Amino acid sequence: MNSEARQFEQRHFIEDVALFYEHEGLPRMAGRILGWLLICDPPHQSPDELAEVLQASKGSISTMTRLLIQMDLVERIGLPGQRRDYFRLKPGGWSQMIRQEAFKASTMRQLAERGRGLLENQEPELGKRLEELCCLYAFLAKEYTALFERWERKCQAATRKRR
Repeated sequence: MNSEARQFEQRHFIEDVALFYEHEGLPRMAGRILGWLLICDPPHQSPDELAEVLQASKGSISTMTRLLIQMDLVERIGLPGQRRDYFRLKPGGWSQMIRQEAFKASTMRQLAERGRGLLENQEPELGKRLEELCCLYAFLAKEYTALFERWERKCQAATRKRR
């Protein structure tokens, strides 16, 4: 693939990642940063490099990298002999995102159960609104936990295999 075609494909990949994360509730620029950090070389980028590649303002890059740092997906690093900061995907960040989903599912299950308790002496029909919610989030909390445990075992086995 020639350089021009590669850049074209990279831009489309970045934008597709951005649209995916925008659908998930993130600002599109945060998704663009994630998209670029997934494919860039070197894997760490300065704010100026991000702004240039993504054709964004330094203010937008600053705001969105702070958001991604708060989400534990990106980290700020320094390099020996360099005065500037760089950003890269945080090792383990994707796994942390799944842990947060498991925590959210557990929290929502607890809220649904509380709501069911509030309707305990009411018409049974009223409780049906919360029943589905409670069952769904109980299922998700359990499955996320099991899924994450399988993921960790798989990663540990892959790490041992590489050694």
